Amino acid sequence: MSTTRILLDILIVLVAAKLAAEGSERLGVPAVVGEIMVGVLIGPSVMHLVGADEVLKVLGELGVILLLLDVGLEMDLGELAAVGRAALSVATIGVVVPLVVGAGAALSLGMPGKEAIFIGAALTATSVGITARVFGDLRALATVEARTVLGAAVADDVMGLVILTVVTRLVSEGSVSFGSVTTIVLVAVGFLAVATAVGIRLAPWGFRHINRLSRSGGTLVALSLAFTLAVAELASKARLAPIVGAFVAGLALSRSNLAPRIRRELTPIGHVLIPIFFVHIGLEADVTQFGKLKVLGVAAVLLVVALAGKLVAAFGMLGSAGDRLTVGLGMIPRGEVGLIFATLGLSQGIIGNDVYASLLLVVLATTLMTPSLLKWRVRQRARTAVLAGEGQVEMPEGGWLVARTGVHGDEVALAAVPPASAALTVGLDAATRIGAGARAGESLIGWLTSLPDGTATWDTDAVDRFDEVLARDEPPAWRFLLVTGLLDRALPEVAAALRHRQDDPFESDPTRTLSWPRLGRLSGRAGPRQRLAALVLDAADLTPDVDDAPELARLVGKRLGLGAEEATALGVLVRSAEMLPAAARRLDGLDAEPVLHLSAHLGTLDVAREAFALATTAPLEEREQARLGQLRELVAATLAHPELTGLGRADLVEQRRAEATALIPSAGARLATTPSPFVVSQRADDLARQAALADPPLSRRCVRAAVTPIATGLWRLDVAVPDEVGLLAKQLALLVERGYDVLDVATVVWPDGMSLSTFRLRGTQRPPGDVLADDIAASIPAPVSPMALPDAEVTFDNNSSPWHTICTVRSDDGTRALLAAAKAIALSDVNVVAARSTEVDGHALEVLELTDRRGAPVSEASQDRILDILATGQLSAIRRRSGTRKAAVH
Repeated sequence: MSTTRILLDILIVLVAAKLAAEGSERLGVPAVVGEIMVGVLIGPSVMHLVGADEVLKVLGELGVILLLLDVGLEMDLGELAAVGRAALSVATIGVVVPLVVGAGAALSLGMPGKEAIFIGAALTATSVGITARVFGDLRALATVEARTVLGAAVADDVMGLVILTVVTRLVSEGSVSFGSVTTIVLVAVGFLAVATAVGIRLAPWGFRHINRLSRSGGTLVALSLAFTLAVAELASKARLAPIVGAFVAGLALSRSNLAPRIRRELTPIGHVLIPIFFVHIGLEADVTQFGKLKVLGVAAVLLVVALAGKLVAAFGMLGSAGDRLTVGLGMIPRGEVGLIFATLGLSQGIIGNDVYASLLLVVLATTLMTPSLLKWRVRQRARTAVLAGEGQVEMPEGGWLVARTGVHGDEVALAAVPPASAALTVGLDAATRIGAGARAGESLIGWLTSLPDGTATWDTDAVDRFDEVLARDEPPAWRFLLVTGLLDRALPEVAAALRHRQDDPFESDPTRTLSWPRLGRLSGRAGPRQRLAALVLDAADLTPDVDDAPELARLVGKRLGLGAEEATALGVLVRSAEMLPAAARRLDGLDAEPVLHLSAHLGTLDVAREAFALATTAPLEEREQARLGQLRELVAATLAHPELTGLGRADLVEQRRAEATALIPSAGARLATTPSPFVVSQRADDLARQAALADPPLSRRCVRAAVTPIATGLWRLDVAVPDEVGLLAKQLALLVERGYDVLDVATVVWPDGMSLSTFRLRGTQRPPGDVLADDIAASIPAPVSPMALPDAEVTFDNNSSPWHTICTVRSDDGTRALLAAAKAIALSDVNVVAARSTEVDGHALEVLELTDRRGAPVSEASQDRILDILATGQLSAIRRRSGTRKAAVH
C-alpha cells in the first residue's frame, strides 16, 4: 500500500471518528459506540472507503495502550489492592461459567467437541480497554465498581491466556501436559507481580532523574511512552496482552510526582490514536456474513451465554462493597480479546467461517451494548441514591460525614445517605477534609459519582463550604471534586479550566496542575469575594476560549445564587483587577487625570483596596509591581480627598454635575445628559461654560466658539457645533494650519446631536473666536483625507481605562501625529473622547481616549483600520491583521 493511500485512510478515520463521537455525545450515546459504528459504515462492509489494513491496526493498538496507560496513571495501587479479593472472585466465575456453559451450548447445537471447547474458551474474555473507556467517559473510574472490573479484567486476561493455550494445544495436538499449563500460569503471574513491584519502586526514581537531567522539552514524554511500550512488550513475551503491560506501566508511573505531567503530555496523542482503535473494530466486522440464519441463530445462543456468564460473575462480590449489576455489565464486552480468540480459531482451522462470523457478531454486540447498559445502570443507581437520600428523615448526629480509620489511613465516609439536595454541601465539606489529609471512603465516592446531573444545587451552606475550599486551595480537594464529577456539575467553567491546566504541555511543575496561581498568591486576610474573584481570573487565564473574565464572574455568581447585585459587584471587581495592572503600565498612568478617572470608577476606598489586592496576584515584574503600588497610593489619596469625594460621596460624576449646575443653573438640563467620561475629564467651571455654549442648539454646520485664557501663552478654545463625521479632524487641521500648537483636546456629543470640542492651545496671540468659528463652519463640508504616519509607533489598550480604548501615538512630530491620528480615527468611524500631548524620552506622545459610536471600547477591526490608514495614508489598503494590538506602524 502506498504512503499516500495510508495517509488518506488515516485522514478518513480521524475525521469519521470525531464526527461520530460528536454526534454520539449530542444524542446521549457514549462516544465509543459511535466510533465502532462509523468503522462499520466506512469499512469494507458498507462504503468501502477504508480497509482494515495493518497500519491502522498498529495505530489502534498503540491507542489502546495509551488508554490503559492513562487508566493506570489514574489508578491508586492501594485502592486497586483493596478490591483484589472481589476482583479475583469475579474473574474466576466470569471465566468458568462462560467456558462450561458455552461449550455445553455449542455441543447442543451439534458442534464437535473440539470446536465446542474452543467456543467456550472464546467466551471467557473481557475487554479491559472498552470498559475502561466507558467508565472514564462516565467519570466513574474512582468507584469501587470500576476498580473491581479493571482488576477482574486483568485477572481474566491471565486466565484466558492459560485457557487459550490449553485449548489450542488440546485441539491441535490432542493432549496437553500439566507442566506446560503450570509454566504458562507461573510466567504470567510472575510477570504481573515482578513488573508491578519493580516498576513502582524504580519508575518514580528513574523519571525523577530523567526530568532533572533532561534539556529537551520532549524527553520526559517520549521516554514515558518508551517505558510503556517496553513493559507492554514484556507482557507480550509473558504471553499476556500488551495492554496489560501498559496498565502495569501506568500503575508504576502513578507513584511518581511527575504522573500528572506525563498524563497531560500524552493526552493529546491519545485523543488522536484511541478513537482509531475503536473505529478499527468496526472496520474488521464483515456484516455480509451476519445475514445468514445459521450465523444469527448460533450468535443468539452464544450472546445469551456471553451475557449470562459475566452477569453471574458479579456474585463473586458477595461480602464486598459495590453494585453487583454494574460490575456484571462492565465485564460483558469481549472487544479486542474476543477478536484474538476468534481469529486464532479460524487461522488454526478449529472453527469455520460461519462460527467465526457468529463469534464476531457476539464480540460486536457485547462491545456495542455495554456502554449504553452501563450508562443506564449508573443513572438508575443515581435515581435510587436520590430516593434513598430523600427517605432519610434527618441528618445523623455529627453530620452526614464521619471520619474513620480505614485500611489506608483516615477516611471520610458517609454516616448515612443524604438527600440529593445536600450533595454539593456534603461534597464540598468532604473536599475540605480531604484537602487536610484524609482519604475519600468508598461510600462517599460511590454516592457522589452516582448522582444525576442537576443535583449539585447551590445554597448558602454550599457557598460557605466552597469558600473554605478556596481558602485552603489544596490539590487533593480539587482532584476529589474533579474525579467525582461534582465540579463539572456545579461549576463547569471552573472544571474546564482545571482540566485545561492539567492538559497544558508547558506546565512543568506537576504539583501546580491542581491549584490556582492567583488564588494561591492572595493574602490570608482576603475576603470571600476576593477569593472567588481570584478563582474567576485564574479560570479565565487558563481557558483559551474565555476572553471576558467579568462576564465569567457574573455567570459564576449566578450559578452560586449570589443575586444580581452581588454577581454584578463580583464582575466589577474582576474587571477592576484586570484593569489596574494595565493602568499602571500606561505611560501617563500616574498623571492626575487618569488617576481621577480610575478613582471615579472604583468609587470607594474599600472597593479600591479589594481591587488592588487582587491585582497584585497577577504575574507582574518588579517594576510593574512598584508602579502598581504607586498607583494604589494615588488612588487612595484621591478617594480620601474631600474636594473630590465631598461629604462622603464617592460618585465623582454626580458631584461634578452638581457643582457645574450650581455655577450656571440654565445649563443643568444639558449637564444631566453629559456622558460620564467627559464629566470627570473637566473641571466644574469649564463644564458649566461648555454646556452653556451648546445651548440653544444650532442648525447644521453652524458654529459657536469661545476663547478663555488659562495662563500666559495658553488658551482654552471651546467649539460647539452639530455633530458631523470627521469633525474633530477638520477642526484640528484648521488649528494646525493657523499655527497653533494643540496640547490636548476633549470632545463630547449629546443625545440631541450637539457636539463640543475643547482645545488647550499654545500661542502668543489670543485666538480670534469668531474668525475661527467661521473658518470651522466653512471647513465642515470638505471630506476628510487620510494622512500617513509611517514612522510612528501606535498602540491600543482596552484594559487600562474603565470606559475607553487608550490609543498612544509616539512620534517625532506631536502636532502632526495628533492630526494624522484624528483623521484615521474619523475615517474608521471612531470617536475621540479626549486627547493629550506629552513628551517621553525625547519623543512626542499623543494619548487619545477612544470609543465607538455606541460609547463602547473600540473593536479590533476598527483598530486594524486605523493602523492601516496611518501606515499607508490610503483608504484602499484595509487589511485584516492578526496578533497583538501593540504593533508599531512601519
